[in-house]
Amino acid sequence: MTDQGELLRAFLDGRWAWVRDEVRDVLRDPLFAPVYDISVDEHRARVLEQARRIATTRGPRLLFSKDVGGEQEFGAAITAFETQALGDLSLLVKTGVQWGLFGGAIQHLGTSEHHQRYLPDVISLDLPGCFAMTETGHGSDVQSIRTTATYDAATREIVVHTPDDDARKDYIGNAARDGRMAVVFAQLRSKDTCHGVHAILVPIRDADGRPCPGVSIEDCGPKAGLNGVDNGRLAFNEVRVPRTALLDRYGSLAEDGTYSSPIESEGRRFFTMLGTLVQGRISVSGAAVSASKVALTIAIKYGLVRRQFKAPGTDDEVVVLDFLQHQRRLLPALASTYALHFAQEELIARAHEVFDGAGESTPDDDMARRKLETLAAGIKATTTWHATHAIQTCREACGGAGYLSVNRLPQLKADTDVFTTFEGDNTVLLQLVAKTLLTNYQADFGDLDPLQTARFVAEQVMETVIERTSARNIVQRLLDAVPGHDEEADLRDRGYQLSLFEWRERHVLDGLVRRLRAGIADGADAFDVFNSAQDHVLTAARAHVDRVVLEAFVNAIDRCEDPELTKLLDLVCDVHVLSHLERDRAWFLEHSRITPARGKAITTAVNTVCGELRPYAELLVDAFGIPDVVLSAPIALGDEAARQNAKRDPSATVQAQ
Repeated sequence: MTDQGELLRAFLDGRWAWVRDEVRDVLRDPLFAPVYDISVDEHRARVLEQARRIATTRGPRLLFSKDVGGEQEFGAAITAFETQALGDLSLLVKTGVQWGLFGGAIQHLGTSEHHQRYLPDVISLDLPGCFAMTETGHGSDVQSIRTTATYDAATREIVVHTPDDDARKDYIGNAARDGRMAVVFAQLRSKDTCHGVHAILVPIRDADGRPCPGVSIEDCGPKAGLNGVDNGRLAFNEVRVPRTALLDRYGSLAEDGTYSSPIESEGRRFFTMLGTLVQGRISVSGAAVSASKVALTIAIKYGLVRRQFKAPGTDDEVVVLDFLQHQRRLLPALASTYALHFAQEELIARAHEVFDGAGESTPDDDMARRKLETLAAGIKATTTWHATHAIQTCREACGGAGYLSVNRLPQLKADTDVFTTFEGDNTVLLQLVAKTLLTNYQADFGDLDPLQTARFVAEQVMETVIERTSARNIVQRLLDAVPGHDEEADLRDRGYQLSLFEWRERHVLDGLVRRLRAGIADGADAFDVFNSAQDHVLTAARAHVDRVVLEAFVNAIDRCEDPELTKLLDLVCDVHVLSHLERDRAWFLEHSRITPARGKAITTAVNTVCGELRPYAELLVDAFGIPDVVLSAPIALGDEAARQNAKRDPSATVQAQ
């Protein structure tokens, strides 16, 4: 790799570069080479073997506190997980369930007794576990799950029960084959009172692998992807566990069944418990970025050797990445992957601060946690939808070669497809971006109608805009330098670009408030008014996240100290911004922020910047540092036979320009 390439890789690796290098070294073991031609049972066995190998590294320890053998480095732990996503995503999900969800729930929701008793075995994988939240009849609506956990004061036991099939725990990773214990989320009841959703540790298999009494286990069966993960269904028939099985950091039971909690409001308590598990969304977001990097590396490297159509007056066929349309397919996706990388980097840094490097919430920092939850929801939705689009684009750009399993793209498509719905359905998460600041702390504000909700959200988001802008002088300086008239601004002027993104966010929020006000004034039902504005809510959330992502990119460029690298990142940022403006130019035209002539100029500008970025395409993907063992695809690895076969592949076509 060139000196500039090394500089770029170091810059991308960022604060926790050391852990990225450690994970890359682990992934170079042939054990971690992706597979595609084995049975479900073989795949599951291989993934378990890989997970046991991961358990011998420091990666899992990074997430947990030192008193149980961990290293208390939250940001490094999430970065390690993100880097591991360069390989088999079944392994990623398996380990995410074990350490991030199962272990994370014990760490965040349990007390010291739970930590000392269980976490050493969780870290070593001697206690494989599950995270049993989702039910057949309730996915995103966790607050309404129907599994019950009823305290029996006479025996000092909690009775966990599944009342009907809709209350089965469904799609539970590690349940079908390997899990021995589950963190079960259920409605906690004592003294004829329901205290809301709590988490209880329930053994599901004995030491010989047989289901425990009263526990029913079913295999979910083959899936579209991630078949190395043993997803299963769990049901409980009056299963009794000790009172101490309740993870009681936020709600505990005395021996007589008296319930107590440090958080008085049931709603606030519920969202606090779920908020401590925000690391799952951050992890999935990082995994989506990594999967996009892998797909783009494969497609761009193939595009640099695949030739098709002779140039006029010569016998030489043209390298397909020299065609403008091929550049337009891949380079905006690459540029946006860079943008999302930097947004993810900021998200991890903020999470590290909130969790104080040890996975424990900083005391009295509810506002920081709420902002983190909202940011994580928006970034996760954006990165996972981006991965779905980018990987499909890469598959098409590689033609028939991209359809071959050996070249990884089909498996990447299948494995990442579910990212848009697990750890939160993306559409629901975007609604949270607009509403969670209120609903998480409903008790603090009382019952607000939709108009009050919109006003509150608008005020909070604008406070965030002001706070972020004032805290980042580079952004404000760029905004201050924008000419007074849009038509006078250079399309590649960063301040002008920022002003467009910020203006759209404010305009959409203002419009949402007006829309809700009109509905309320007409006497319509509050729920109907808010429900009818969901399209507007989602638009507001997308505008907010787009602005946040762009600011993250601008901040990254500002801290780059190498002049040549800064110029390259500036160019990548231009491709990202201009392609987004082209995508959304109809909105800007409808709202009179750009003229038709300006809209056409944006398309011309996209053509120009894609051409300028073309010579740096290989350098940009090499900087991701993906080990050949996990990159795996012959069309990306310089295998001459594969390249010759690709040349003869008649199904891989490119539009000639």
